[in-house]
Amino acid sequence: MSIMGIDPGAHTGIAVFADGVLEHLETIAPHQIERTLRERMPARVVFEDSRLQSHTWTRAKTAAASAKMARNVGQIDAWCSLIASICEELGIPAHGVSPASKGAKVDAGRFARITGWSGSTNEHSRDAAMVAWPYRRAVPSRELRG
Repeated sequence: MSIMGIDPGAHTGIAVFADGVLEHLETIAPHQIERTLRERMPARVVFEDSRLQSHTWTRAKTAAASAKMARNVGQIDAWCSLIASICEELGIPAHGVSPASKGAKVDAGRFARITGWSGSTNEHSRDAAMVAWPYRRAVPSRELRG
């Protein structure tokens, strides 16, 4: 049984847990999200969902910088909607976790201590793994139905 964590963004982090053990990390482009979901067909998807955040960080020193930040958040919101829609179409149970609920970012050393992962990582793949970490042993609802 595999659980996939996704950190959507211009560099989308993907983490795959098999029977609770982290087995795969990668970073993909947003246009590869659907292909990745179709190829892997995880039992459950957990993704960082910016739409669940009660506020956004759009304050910047200039109006142009604030507008760019707002556009970036809007793109990520769209990718979150896309993930949810693809999972629904494929019959994959999925749910989002707010960025605040996911917790603070972890550096490579702490990530290795938490997960036991000894391979290379980046911020995006670590975020994908950490968003799914609490659910890595979850039983998907479709398996509970019998």
